[in-house]
Amino acid sequence: MDIININELTQEGNQAYSMHTIFKEQKMDAQVKVGHVVIYPGQTVPLTGFSKHAENEYSVIVKGSIVTEIDGKKHRISAGQASFIPKGEEHIAVNDSEENCELVFVMVG
Repeated sequence: MDIININELTQEGNQAYSMHTIFKEQKMDAQVKVGHVVIYPGQTVPLTGFSKHAENEYSVIVKGSIVTEIDGKKHRISAGQASFIPKGEEHIAVNDSEENCELVFVMVG
Protein backbone atom coordinates (compact mmCIF):
# COMPACT_ATOMS: atom_id res chain seq x y z
CA MET A 1 0.00 0.00 0.00
CA ASP A 2 1.18 3.51 -0.81
CA ILE A 3 -0.04 6.41 1.30
CA ILE A 4 0.55 9.82 -0.25
CA ASN A 5 0.38 13.24 1.42
CA ILE A 6 -1.11 15.42 -1.32
CA ASN A 7 0.41 18.60 0.16
CA GLU A 8 3.91 17.17 -0.30
CA LEU A 9 3.48 16.58 -4.06
CA THR A 10 4.70 18.92 -6.77
CA GLN A 11 2.00 21.45 -7.56
CA GLU A 12 1.04 22.25 -11.14
CA GLY A 13 -1.31 24.96 -12.42
CA ASN A 14 -1.62 28.68 -12.92
CA GLN A 15 -3.67 31.57 -11.53
CA ALA A 16 -6.92 29.68 -12.24
CA TYR A 17 -6.20 26.36 -10.52
CA SER A 18 -3.74 24.16 -8.67
CA MET A 19 -3.33 20.45 -9.35
CA HIS A 20 -1.47 17.57 -7.75
CA THR A 21 -1.00 14.34 -9.69
CA ILE A 22 -1.35 11.68 -7.00
CA PHE A 23 -0.79 8.47 -8.96
CA LYS A 24 0.27 7.86 -12.53
CA GLU A 25 0.83 4.41 -13.97
CA GLN A 26 1.54 3.20 -17.48
CA LYS A 27 0.91 -0.47 -18.21
CA MET A 28 1.42 -1.69 -21.76
CA ASP A 29 -0.98 0.48 -23.83
CA ALA A 30 -3.10 1.77 -20.91
CA GLN A 31 -2.47 4.69 -18.59
CA VAL A 32 -4.15 5.68 -15.34
CA LYS A 33 -3.68 9.08 -13.70
CA VAL A 34 -5.31 10.18 -10.42
CA GLY A 35 -5.18 13.76 -9.18
CA HIS A 36 -6.63 16.50 -7.00
CA VAL A 37 -7.57 19.91 -8.44
CA VAL A 38 -8.62 23.17 -6.81
CA ILE A 39 -10.30 25.64 -9.17
CA TYR A 40 -10.25 29.12 -7.68
CA PRO A 41 -13.33 31.39 -7.45
CA GLY A 42 -14.16 33.23 -10.67
CA GLN A 43 -11.69 31.19 -12.73
CA THR A 44 -12.01 29.18 -15.93
CA VAL A 45 -10.00 26.04 -16.75
CA PRO A 46 -8.39 26.16 -19.19
CA LEU A 47 -7.80 29.91 -19.23
CA THR A 48 -8.62 30.03 -22.95
CA GLY A 49 -10.23 27.57 -25.33
CA PHE A 50 -11.30 24.08 -24.32
CA SER A 51 -9.58 21.03 -22.79
CA LYS A 52 -9.46 17.80 -24.74
CA HIS A 53 -7.87 14.54 -23.56
CA ALA A 54 -6.90 11.23 -25.13
CA GLU A 55 -8.21 9.57 -21.94
CA ASN A 56 -11.66 9.15 -20.37
CA GLU A 57 -12.02 11.54 -17.41
CA TYR A 58 -13.92 10.64 -14.24
CA SER A 59 -14.30 13.36 -11.57
CA VAL A 60 -15.88 13.63 -8.13
CA ILE A 61 -16.60 17.10 -6.73
CA VAL A 62 -15.46 17.16 -3.10
CA LYS A 63 -16.19 20.82 -2.28
CA GLY A 64 -18.01 23.68 -4.00
CA SER A 65 -19.34 23.56 -7.54
CA ILE A 66 -18.42 24.31 -11.15
CA VAL A 67 -20.27 24.87 -14.38
CA THR A 68 -18.99 22.68 -17.20
CA GLU A 69 -19.65 23.09 -20.88
CA ILE A 70 -19.51 20.13 -23.25
CA ASP A 71 -20.90 20.17 -26.79
CA GLY A 72 -22.49 23.58 -26.15
CA LYS A 73 -24.44 22.28 -23.14
CA LYS A 74 -23.81 23.67 -19.66
CA HIS A 75 -24.08 21.57 -16.51
CA ARG A 76 -23.60 22.50 -12.85
CA ILE A 77 -21.74 19.86 -10.87
CA SER A 78 -21.68 20.24 -7.07
CA ALA A 79 -20.10 18.57 -4.05
CA GLY A 80 -21.17 14.96 -3.83
CA GLN A 81 -21.71 14.62 -7.57
CA ALA A 82 -19.53 12.90 -10.15
CA SER A 83 -19.00 13.36 -13.87
CA PHE A 84 -17.67 11.38 -16.81
CA ILE A 85 -16.16 13.03 -19.88
CA PRO A 86 -15.38 10.64 -22.77
CA LYS A 87 -11.98 10.89 -24.41
CA GLY A 88 -11.84 13.45 -27.19
CA GLU A 89 -14.74 15.59 -25.86
CA GLU A 90 -13.88 19.29 -25.71
CA HIS A 91 -14.85 20.75 -22.34
CA ILE A 92 -14.36 23.72 -20.04
CA ALA A 93 -14.92 24.29 -16.31
CA VAL A 94 -15.94 27.60 -14.72
CA ASN A 95 -15.99 28.25 -10.99
CA ASP A 96 -18.67 30.95 -10.86
CA SER A 97 -18.89 30.87 -7.06
CA GLU A 98 -17.03 32.66 -4.29
CA GLU A 99 -15.39 29.51 -2.87
CA ASN A 100 -12.80 27.07 -4.16
CA CYS A 101 -14.08 24.04 -6.04
CA GLU A 102 -12.14 20.89 -5.16
CA LEU A 103 -12.32 17.71 -7.16
CA VAL A 104 -10.57 14.37 -7.51
CA PHE A 105 -10.11 13.03 -11.03
CA VAL A 106 -9.14 9.75 -12.65
CA MET A 107 -7.93 9.70 -16.26
CA VAL A 108 -7.99 6.30 -17.97
CA GLY A 109 -6.78 5.69 -21.49
